[in-house]
Amino acid sequence: MCGRYTLTQSAEAIAAAFGLDAVPEMEPRYNIAPTQSVPVILYSPEKQRQLKLMRWGLIPSWAQDSSIGARLINARSETVSEKPSFRAAFRQRRCLVVADGFYEWQRQEHKKQPYYFQLQDKQPFGFAGLWEHWQSSDGEDINTCTILTTEANELMRSIHNRMPVILNPQDYTLWLNSAAQPTELQDLLRPYSSQAMNSYPVSTLVNKSTNNSPECINSL
Repeated sequence: MCGRYTLTQSAEAIAAAFGLDAVPEMEPRYNIAPTQSVPVILYSPEKQRQLKLMRWGLIPSWAQDSSIGARLINARSETVSEKPSFRAAFRQRRCLVVADGFYEWQRQEHKKQPYYFQLQDKQPFGFAGLWEHWQSSDGEDINTCTILTTEANELMRSIHNRMPVILNPQDYTLWLNSAAQPTELQDLLRPYSSQAMNSYPVSTLVNKSTNNSPECINSL
């Protein structure tokens, strides 16, 4: 699964990584947690990439209340086209969740040790994501998102059996294209290359979502 991640890059680096003209300045975030507002990239009605903020934790359009979102922070790529919570978004509302690293916890004898994962070049990347628009009974409008997961690559396997789907930049356009066929999309939902990533153990500071400092990603 993916339950915490980071986005610490400059607006210029994010714009360059995703082919955007400009990105608003954002404070570095070292411990992004579910239900928080997160930046995602999707197509505008004019088929241009645009960055928007959405709540992390997908609320299906048919949900009676918003509490379900806290349980739908991830979607398994193997079943995403079938699950009622995700299948409509998978067909029509795909996005890139902007990140530059993520955490996973390894079960050890008496504790769970957090590890930090990033690309070798430390550049921003896009998780494969889905988004939904939800309106409450009193008229509140909320846009929410979820991150797809897949089986772990060799680097991840000793830590956890799942990992978030990291898309290659050359696949961003296909993923965002509403006309893409399900078979084309499923081909993208594979483990990212271990050789292009690195990882190291970090402090349990990250266990508390209110901790948001560079110390969260410092190597032990």
